Amino acid sequence: MGLMEPLHPKFLIFYAYLLSVLYVHFRGRVRHPLYRDFTDYCNLFAPYNALVYFFSAVPNKPLVDIAYFPELGKVTDNWETIRDEAWTLYKAGKIRPSPRYDDAGFNSFFKNGWGRFYLRWYRDFLPSARSECPKTVEILAGVPIVRGAMFALLPPGAKLGLHRDPYAGSLRYHLGLITPNSEQCRIHIDDQAYHWRDGEAVVFDETYLHQAVNDTDQDRIILFCDVERPLKTPVARAINRMMAWAVVGAAASRNVATEPVGWINRVFDRVYRFRLGIKRIKRWNRKLYYALKTVALLGIVYLIFFF
Repeated sequence: MGLMEPLHPKFLIFYAYLLSVLYVHFRGRVRHPLYRDFTDYCNLFAPYNALVYFFSAVPNKPLVDIAYFPELGKVTDNWETIRDEAWTLYKAGKIRPSPRYDDAGFNSFFKNGWGRFYLRWYRDFLPSARSECPKTVEILAGVPIVRGAMFALLPPGAKLGLHRDPYAGSLRYHLGLITPNSEQCRIHIDDQAYHWRDGEAVVFDETYLHQAVNDTDQDRIILFCDVERPLKTPVARAINRMMAWAVVGAAASRNVATEPVGWINRVFDRVYRFRLGIKRIKRWNRKLYYALKTVALLGIVYLIFFF
């Protein structure tokens, strides 16, 4: 069978990728333009995510009933203890943007004033977290389904644009700690809205398009956690845990300069400097930017399937 035949294995892989991207695109009611989804780096995970959705043991919808995660009750019940440690960090100015290009997952948020203090990211708890907020670390260590955690700050007037996270093997848990307690400080997940309140928690699927806004004059601080998505079979769970450790854990960032970062962020630091030059082209001429992006993508497809 020749390379150009439509049933060649390379093309079967390509078809599977296209179908996965289309499924991810159409699963929600709020969507980017189709072209953008095909060029979004998040969709590199689309084939894997489609399998995760198939094996998911909880409903595939934007907001997931927190009752599916009784273990999280321990976290929610201790919100005041967690809040007190977050408040101390906040007053010390330690919930902040990264001063370096070493946080690939959240780098685009920093320009809006968004800040974070990491507790863990799919591997062990950070040394700075153990020393600065030992009670919170102890609480989270007793809830094994929590894979990643941080304190997250959204300042007054800030808006995080419409985006989706790349990895479906987790779900997102938000616990209000120090919030405006107002509908003007909210997150939209697909076509559903939720506003944070002190001591209240929500679980949602971060692979739906979502955006956040703080239209108040107060800072918003939450406990932001990634929790393991329940899957139906032992094999699916084992594969997902390996994926989480090997890939998502490699995007670990740091709070202080003495802490290590994952290899993805070490590479990102170099790649992003190049990307800043590309963004200058986008600001200068958007049509040229998208034309160059299309040519680059078509070139990659050609090299993979026809070269």
